[in-house]
Amino acid sequence: MTSRQRLQTVLSGGIPDCVPVAPDTSNMIPARLTGKPFWELYLYNDPPIWKAYIDCVKYFGFDSLMDGYCQIQFDELGEIDHESEEYIISTQPDRIITQKAKQANGKYFWDKNVTVYHKGDPPSVVLAHKMKLPDVPDRWEKVEDRHEYPHGEKLLELAKNELSDHGLVGVGCGTTMLLFTEEDIIEYYDDPTPFIKKRDNILQQYIKRLDKLMSLDHNPDFICTGSSGTLVTQTPAIFRELGLPIAKKVTALCKEYNIPSHVHSCGPEAELVKIMAEETDLTVIDPLETPPMGDCDLAKLKRLYGDKIVLKGNLHTTNVMLRGSVQDVIDASKRAIDDAAEGGRFILSTGDQCGRDTPDENIFAMVETARSYGKY
Repeated sequence: MTSRQRLQTVLSGGIPDCVPVAPDTSNMIPARLTGKPFWELYLYNDPPIWKAYIDCVKYFGFDSLMDGYCQIQFDELGEIDHESEEYIISTQPDRIITQKAKQANGKYFWDKNVTVYHKGDPPSVVLAHKMKLPDVPDRWEKVEDRHEYPHGEKLLELAKNELSDHGLVGVGCGTTMLLFTEEDIIEYYDDPTPFIKKRDNILQQYIKRLDKLMSLDHNPDFICTGSSGTLVTQTPAIFRELGLPIAKKVTALCKEYNIPSHVHSCGPEAELVKIMAEETDLTVIDPLETPPMGDCDLAKLKRLYGDKIVLKGNLHTTNVMLRGSVQDVIDASKRAIDDAAEGGRFILSTGDQCGRDTPDENIFAMVETARSYGKY
């Protein structure tokens, strides 16, 4: 089987030729493999991070469940910002800092956030004053020589052609959380009404977006409808009020459209797996992190929900993948396969994103173990 066929088989509840293997290498490892400063990818699109990710997939030879790394946006849905422009406000040996602004009547209106493009790490978005920068920069210059790529269906077609039989391309549509900051939590407890209205409004937007995606000549292979850290800034009760109605509707529509749905949610996730398996039409969930980052017991989750949902996980990204030996990776991969492969509906993966300096040989060992030990 090709990687594409292997993943399609597992997502449909069938038994493939071997356990699919898809370590989470979403950002840092692909950027590191290019040998370029990370700002070349994230700021200048040379190459864009989604292209670097696909090159990473081909280098290691794993089965890619490409969950939303290529941002597909549609002008007709109002998803593309034509008013703001990004400006470089600081250039240092180890970082480039940018800030966005809108122009009106000859005046600049600056965003309160800046983006810090690091030389050896993914970018971070922070409030300007937390960087001890003024809200209005003293100097700025346009971002020149940025490589441009198409939007919408043309970009999706390009990504699918680039990935080809190495896996499946997912596109984001939906969310499992609406509270992201301390301020959000405080405001919610003061008055949840605005968040409930926001939930209902964005759900209608997601419905329109999903209809648009499924009307294309080049459809996504699956729909990504989760959010990192769903149960970090939300309690299960808050998730039930704000996130679950969105997840229920989007996954139900995906079932009608006969397209798989996917949730990625790092952090504590055991309760989320239970809810999604029992109360939604979700197809696959990851990364099922182990303590201390998460609270998931893969064997227990398989026993309880393995006939209802595809489980994707869950080698520890620090203790095993980053700091462990090749033998540690092989042993952990075998344990995960023993815990969850029986009967299918399992993709061998890692916890949330493998660190930048994860040894290549550890990823190769994980892939080879799935191919050999993961035979049915």
